[in-house]
Parts: sequence; structure tokens; C-alpha cells
Amino acid sequence: MEKGPLTEQLVERFEAMPPQLQIAARFVLDHPQDVALMSMREQAHQAGVSHTTMMRLARWLGLDRYEDMRSLYAKAMRAPGFSAGGSIGFDRRANGDGGHAVAGVVADTLAAQIASLGEYGTAMQLIAAAEVLAGCRSLFSLGFRSEHSVAHHFSYTMSQLGKRAVLLDAAGGLGIDLLRGAGPADAVLAVSVAPYCRMTIETARQATRQGVAVVAITDSSVSPLARMANESVLVTSGSQSFFRSMAPALAAAEILAALIAAKSGASTDQNAKDVERELEALDVFWKSSR
Repeated sequence: MEKGPLTEQLVERFEAMPPQLQIAARFVLDHPQDVALMSMREQAHQAGVSHTTMMRLARWLGLDRYEDMRSLYAKAMRAPGFSAGGSIGFDRRANGDGGHAVAGVVADTLAAQIASLGEYGTAMQLIAAAEVLAGCRSLFSLGFRSEHSVAHHFSYTMSQLGKRAVLLDAAGGLGIDLLRGAGPADAVLAVSVAPYCRMTIETARQATRQGVAVVAITDSSVSPLARMANESVLVTSGSQSFFRSMAPALAAAEILAALIAAKSGASTDQNAKDVERELEALDVFWKSSR
């Protein structure tokens, strides 16, 4: 996800903005290419605010008019190395081929979203996040609703390395209780994208109160999770259908697992083999009778 030229100013001033300006600012943060390419009124419509709110945002940032902001973003787009990072559109009427076009476009979109995780800015986010997670004493993973699949997969993967990894889920009503005794030596990987599950945010906030480091996989630099996190990995959750895609978040979690494994050195392979032998002894895996 490419940064725009005013990203740092917007993030720094976000908390002080009135609610409507926050909505406009988030649109600019999350859609830098649209700021350059769309008219101000189109952007306002997409953001769900009035066009006068977009003008107020420009003045809030010290610009005379919104066109000055568009010019800054257009210039940034022309600079070498800029990645638009936009989604791939498709015509939903194209169903006459038995769904082949839809399947192809959805697959292409997912491939592009996951490939963007290797771009320099996001790769640096992943490396910084892995540094925090690799150096902790106990590792917790957090995510509810659709994000639970990402948190569960990360926790399971870490356990295969022999690393203490605790899934903070709500099974049995425990959830946040599992953070008892956690402190500055520990870390939480928290996953949340819009519209942001309240339980995830509240549990992450409790972790920060205890001094636990929070690493976020989220969809905006001004999401409630990113604003409290020590490190954030920004992913997109847009899809070509009615649901929010968890594939980019899941891919980010797997990249983090690979980075943590690389930092753990030679012991990683041995730990994984030991865990596999223990599971085989417990007859966990299917064995053919032939």
C-alpha cells in the first residue's frame, strides 16, 4: 500500500480532527492514487462526505485549496517507483461464460494484493513487525469474526516452531483472561480490518495497558488498531464480491511466520520436526490403511 506525500501530516494530526475531517483524511490515506486521478467531488462522494469537507481538509493541512493537494499526489504518482496499488475492476454482468471471467478477475485481484506485500514499504513494515514478535517471551494472537482465521493460523504456525503461542479467542468466555501475567516481555499479533470488531480493539487496548507490545495487521494507518500498535502491517481487504477478503492478511501472517523462523536460525527446523513427531505419536494425522 503506497504512501501519499501528506501521509505523515495526516496521521500526526488525525486525532485532533473533527469526525467529518477524519473520514476525509482516511480516504486520502487509503486511496492516494484516487486523490490524484479523481475530481474533488468524486472523492467526496466515495468518502461519504461533502465536497466542502474535502476543501476544509486541505486548509487544515495548510493548503489554499484542494487542487493543491491533488497536484501533490499527481506529482508523486509520476515519480519513479510509485505503485498505484488499486484493485482490478470487472463487469458483474459478465456471467454468460459460466463464471470464468469472474473467477479469473477475483484470482487476479488476489494475486495483485498479495504481490504488493513484497513492495519495499510493506516489506519494511513486515520486517519491523517480525523483529518485535521474534524477540518476545510469549506470543499471543488476536482476531475475532473473519479475522479469527488469520489469528488462529498464525498461532498454529508458531506452535509448529516450538514457540509459545496463545490464541486469544472467546472460547469458554476466557478471551482477555489469557493475558493475565503478560507484560513488556510479551507481544500480541492483532488482526482487524474495517469495520473493526470491538472485542479485538478492547483486548488490544488491555494488552497495551499491561505493557505488552502490539503488532497490528490492519487496513489503514489511522485504524483504531494501528493507532495503538508498536508496529503495523497495512493490507487491503477489498474484494471483487460482497465480502471483505482475508487473503492479504493471511498472506501477511505467513510472511511474518517465515521471517520469525529465519530469525530463529537452525533450531527452527529441529523444533518443527520434534513437533511433527509428537503429533504423529498422538495419531493426529490420517494414515492410509493400504
